[in-house]
Amino acid sequence: QVQLVQSGGGLVQAGGSLRLSCEASGRTFSTYVMGWFRQAPGKEREFVAAIRWRYTMTYYANSVRGRLTISRDNAKSTVYLQMNSLKPEDTAVYYCAASSNGWRPREIDDYSYWGQGTQVTVSS
Repeated sequence: QVQLVQSGGGLVQAGGSLRLSCEASGRTFSTYVMGWFRQAPGKEREFVAAIRWRYTMTYYANSVRGRLTISRDNAKSTVYLQMNSLKPEDTAVYYCAASSNGWRPREIDDYSYWGQGTQVTVSS
């Protein structure tokens, strides 16, 4: 089992920045990929970004590339999502997730473990 606890998020004006954190505990040695997803009201959950634990390999959705940055601190078992130049369309509940199914970052069904979700609201 892997437990994921999220922190961060909140309300920010367009153009502002926020940072989300996701601390993993439990059988983290079995986790290959950490991802961030988001779900806006009335929409399906969508992929945002992913990173591998052991290698410097990242992947982003086109809609966030260049504005959002995923990173990790292996010593703290924590993954971050730095969000800059935020737009109102970034408003959503953001979830971190863990996968042990190899490097298929966009495959939501690969992610077995999920954080509790955190609200990000960007006002115009």
